[in-house]
Amino acid sequence: MQRVSRASVEVDGVIVGSIHAGLLLLLGIEPSDTDEDISVGVDKVVNLRIFPDGAGQMNRSLLETGGSALVVSQFTLLGDARRGRRPSFVGAAPPEEAEPMVGRFVELLRTTGTHVETGVFGASMEVELVNSGPVTMVLEITNGRVR
Repeated sequence: MQRVSRASVEVDGVIVGSIHAGLLLLLGIEPSDTDEDISVGVDKVVNLRIFPDGAGQMNRSLLETGGSALVVSQFTLLGDARRGRRPSFVGAAPPEEAEPMVGRFVELLRTTGTHVETGVFGASMEVELVNSGPVTMVLEITNGRVR
């Protein structure tokens, strides 16, 4: 996830999602991911204190700031480039499993009152962002726990 002052995603020359201040969430789904992992992930994303307070300290969450989220599915996050010259993506869930999980993540994120925009699952997308800070965090959630 990246804290952004603005971000957008474009498919075939058309902007399909755009936000101002908030978080760009690049979401990769593994075959072992569960609904509990999705729930823990959403809770962590909206409550993680990575936005500045009046003193410039990272003490405010997405919920506290009223920021938006742009969720972009990205199986390449799960690429393994340890061997050879072409990454392997066997660690990514197949599309028929990943797409509903991304949908559940977005639905649950919306229930928090967060304004959510999305990319298009499986599409070739162009993502543009202005990283604020810069602040970029990697969250890995397995068995309902953040690693």
